[in-house]
This record gives sequence, structure tokens and C-alpha cells, in this order.
Amino acid sequence: MALKLYGTVASDTTQRVQACLYEKEVHFEFITVNTAAGEHKTPRFLARNPFGELPALEDGDVTLFESRAITQYIANKYDGKGTDLIMKDPIKLAIQTVWMDTENQRFDQPFSKLIEAAIEGNEGGNKDVREYQRKLESVLDVYEQRLKESKYLGGDSFTLADLHHLPGMHYLRSTKAKGWFQGRPHVRAWAADILSRPAWVKVAAMSPW
Repeated sequence: MALKLYGTVASDTTQRVQACLYEKEVHFEFITVNTAAGEHKTPRFLARNPFGELPALEDGDVTLFESRAITQYIANKYDGKGTDLIMKDPIKLAIQTVWMDTENQRFDQPFSKLIEAAIEGNEGGNKDVREYQRKLESVLDVYEQRLKESKYLGGDSFTLADLHHLPGMHYLRSTKAKGWFQGRPHVRAWAADILSRPAWVKVAAMSPW
């Protein structure tokens, strides 16, 4: 039975899971949730994700929500298939986890706020937007230092620590923020690398942004 992924092609969290499934070469059924019609707030969908947010994954009797939890489930369940996305060595895994948490705790919040501002036509920025821009640039400064030491954030190979950034980096390179990469050559090279992966190219081709 194929996995069922519920979401939309415009959802950055759904895109994160799509990229993981493609990297792992796992067959899945994509089920579009009509958020404009409020399908994500219906009892049927709330049974899959009680917060009424995208995405949700069904794998037989297993139902999961939260994109990063879903990607870890997929990477572990399909270990040995497609791209290895989780380090096997416990020390390397700990380092990978540090950068996964960094994405979640420090990169995602300002990135998400900047998306909201762009949707509202406020990309140029009021005081709050400029503060989120400053926070994100500070994170990219840390990434620049890290990427001087290793090819990828989690180590020498592409892992979930990098994959989780794909929607954010894709979005940033299509906005005024693309100039942030010019003065950070290691971030620029890393972004070009991960965004050119076939799995992400397939996801990006479906994205409206």
C-alpha cells in the first residue's frame, strides 16, 4: 500500500516531505487538500492532523503530522533505500541533529515571517520585517562559518539537516534576499548544490513560488 501525503504543492512544509520521499525513492500518493475551501479544518482532516495544518502522512495504520517528524520517519523506515539522510555514527548523528534543530529553532521562524510579509505585500519591510531579516542574516553568517568546515551542514554528506532547508532556500533565492548570498560564498555554493538535487528540482517544478 502506497503512502498517502496530504498537502498542497504551495506549502513549504509539504514540499519538505515531498523532497524526502523523492530522495528516498519511495512511491506515494499525493492528495491535494483544498485549503481555500477549508478542507484542512474538517473533521476528516483533523483526524489526521488535530492542528488543521499541512501536511499529514498516512502509512497504513500509521498517521503522522509535523513535517520534520515525517521526514525522520521516512528516512528511518526506508534506511538503505535511495539517499541516506541520517548519519549512522552516533557522534556524526549528534552533529547532524544540532543543525536540524538550528534550522527548526533559528532559521525557520524568521523565514516564515518573511514569507508572510511577502504574501501581504510588505517584503520591503516595516520595523518587524527588518528585524526578521536581521535575524535570518545572522543565521546565514553562522552557516557561512560552518560551511567553511564541511560541505554540508550536517557533515560531508547531504542529510536531513540540509533537506529541511530546501523550501526556505528556494524561496529566498527568488526574492530580494538573494543578495544575501553574494557576500557569503560558502552559503551560496551550498544553496546551489542542494537546490540542484533532482529530488528538489522535481518539487520546485510543481511549486507556484
